[in-house]
Amino acid sequence: MNGDESISARILRNLDSSALFDAAMVVAVSTLAIVVIEQVTPRLLGHAPRRTQHAVMPLLPLARLLIIVVAIASIVPIIIEPTIQNLIAFLGAAALAIGFALKDYFSSLFAGIVAMFERPYRRHDWIEIGDDYGQVRDLGFRAVQIVTPDDTVVTIPHGRIWENNVRNANDGAGTLLCVADFYLDPRHDAGRARRALRDVAMTSPYLDLARPVVVIVKERPWGTHYRLKAYPVDAEDQFLFTSDLTVRGKDELARLGCAPAAPPPAVATNEG
Repeated sequence: MNGDESISARILRNLDSSALFDAAMVVAVSTLAIVVIEQVTPRLLGHAPRRTQHAVMPLLPLARLLIIVVAIASIVPIIIEPTIQNLIAFLGAAALAIGFALKDYFSSLFAGIVAMFERPYRRHDWIEIGDDYGQVRDLGFRAVQIVTPDDTVVTIPHGRIWENNVRNANDGAGTLLCVADFYLDPRHDAGRARRALRDVAMTSPYLDLARPVVVIVKERPWGTHYRLKAYPVDAEDQFLFTSDLTVRGKDELARLGCAPAAPPPAVATNEG
């Protein structure tokens, strides 16, 4: 027992009020710096050009991580007698215990650092990871938060990028491609139908006129498949835009006398 106490005495400092004050100051300053990074910086960048936001925002989680590392490195010498042997023993034991307990956490942490440099997603991007699709609301150094079309916040660990493809619909741009699908009985005038669908897109109030409008036609054994592709002015309007194209497109095709096709359920699911 005395031997254990002797070892602890050699490793740990005698913590007096001055040492405790120094440790508390390190924690307070670090916490204040993290609050500034998480709360103040995004508000200031909200008035900056989009290019500046895309360049700086991915670095904020890394800055938080660096602050935490510096804080830990500052506190350790305060509570531990700073000899080489003591530091090696302490850091080795801490790394082994923490690494074993938090291996998944550190996997996501490392993936977050990779994501900051490769940038598979940015704040305000519309992304799909696995079965989750939504707009990036926040980028942490462990996870990314997205808001789904149903207004649900989903927190996805960065470690998912090791196992899942990341689909980014707009990749930093202000708009994204929207697609409206139509399935028609093959007995119709394809040229008129195609022109009508293009006119539907060109007259939509959500359309970005600077982007191309494309109508792709594919003949299937069960009918003709039309895909109307266009860009809204604002990515936030993607669902309103797609709904507008679908509703007015169906009305226009019905006016032309185009009957809908009835593909088998499995085919319709795969096409969607």
